[in-house]
Amino acid sequence: MKVKILGTGTSQGVPVIACNCKVCQSTDPNDTRLRTAAYIEIDGVNIVIDAGPDFRQQMLREKVNNIDAILITHEHRDHIAGLDDVRAFNFMNKKAVDIYAESRVQEAIKSDFAYSFADKKYPGAPQINLHEITNEPFEIKGIKIIPIQVYHYKLPVYGFRIGDFSYITDANYISEEEKEKLHGTKFLVINALRKQKHISHYSLSESLDLIKELSPRRAYITHISHQMGLHHDINEELPRGISLAYDGLRLDV
Repeated sequence: MKVKILGTGTSQGVPVIACNCKVCQSTDPNDTRLRTAAYIEIDGVNIVIDAGPDFRQQMLREKVNNIDAILITHEHRDHIAGLDDVRAFNFMNKKAVDIYAESRVQEAIKSDFAYSFADKKYPGAPQINLHEITNEPFEIKGIKIIPIQVYHYKLPVYGFRIGDFSYITDANYISEEEKEKLHGTKFLVINALRKQKHISHYSLSESLDLIKELSPRRAYITHISHQMGLHHDINEELPRGISLAYDGLRLDV
């Protein structure tokens, strides 16, 4: 299995105008972060996790020509706003794109992209097939996907485990029962917004505590705000086997 980290950033704390903070002024490409997403190639099946506002740019950068499925963690705009751009894959591959999401998230997608679900569709509107998921394992073309329910403050969000790779974003609580699904994972990508405690995201120390508990072979921090600091500086502080992820990071799992 090959994993590409498409983006490691967040809308939280990102300036919308010119800023003089160290991250904005950094010349290190690892400090330039698109919105959080991942791309997985396994046994000829291509799966994307989340399609935020930077989806098109991420697909072009990675030269992705086909998508078999998109897994949606939750309905916040920084995770679904790019779904309009699946139309490029519709055009190239002459088929709809399969989107996997729980029922609440599907309703948000139908609302935000109502023109894709109209009885009389506008020509060229994105072609989307919605598939409902619950907190039970399911398969995509023979690939087993294990949902992991976490909480983003009070909002239920799904992380996903595929083989030895687990991916969790936008979380600050995981029940002991759900943690059981993560034991034995070799590669873990998990969110940490900043060093300071936050109402709906793990802080860096909270993520490090969870990583220590789960003990994966390698762990990577994602969904990083500018408030975290410079990539190089934070990496220097992290324990062995744990790194800040960066846009374009490739993992062989």
